[in-house]
Amino acid sequence: MSAFMSVFASLVAHLADLLDPLFAGASMAAAIILFTACVRLAIHPLSRSSARAQKSRAALAPQIAELRKKHGKDAQKLQKATMELYAAEKVSPLAGCLPALLQMPAFFLMYHLFESSSIGGKANVLLQHSLMGSPLGGRWRDALGHGGLFGSEAVVYLVLFAIVAAVATFNYGRTKRMMATSAAAAPTPVSSDVPGAGAMSAMTKVMPLMSFMTLFTVGFVPLAAALYVVTSTTWSAVERAYLYRDVVPSAAVLATPM
Repeated sequence: MSAFMSVFASLVAHLADLLDPLFAGASMAAAIILFTACVRLAIHPLSRSSARAQKSRAALAPQIAELRKKHGKDAQKLQKATMELYAAEKVSPLAGCLPALLQMPAFFLMYHLFESSSIGGKANVLLQHSLMGSPLGGRWRDALGHGGLFGSEAVVYLVLFAIVAAVATFNYGRTKRMMATSAAAAPTPVSSDVPGAGAMSAMTKVMPLMSFMTLFTVGFVPLAAALYVVTSTTWSAVERAYLYRDVVPSAAVLATPM
């Protein structure tokens, strides 16, 4: 693991060196953002494939509603019939998970890269880099200890929080509209007696708020990892708005990965 971290650290450092003529002191932060964009670009074909699969799932909403009506009181039969429907239509019920799962290793690499004081037995020189005076290996609580909420080190976090809040508000409005449209278009409402109906109802209430959880992530992880999260979240919002611009999806389509 240490050898791999050393290679990854060297890659990020070389990328920062290439960007130094353009970004000077912010070259490492720019390298992290560019690295994140490259990761998202690499998995974009999978995101497009997931979008196609999830659109297919949305098109099956009437059939699934009929299955709930027929097998609503028998959870096992309902699950079996639903999976048989997905298999017959060649639709994966986990289509939207793969892009998010594939980028998680990149996030954890970035997290550990700026969390570790040493890499390969040597001092981690990447921790010497900063953005707007705030160390890339530091956290929001560290910045607050140097000048308070509006101190020079905390300003960068305020900018990130503002970006996350704007993206989350966009996602919230979009998700609420989609779920309202999906509920209005549903041919058969799900009875509260149906097994799992309570959990589904709770999920539909909580789901629009999930994007705001990124605010907590930004506040607690190293600044470098926070830059990764903010860049990836913003990419996801724009990407999904584009990929799903021509459909009215069901609730299964609405989760927005990091």
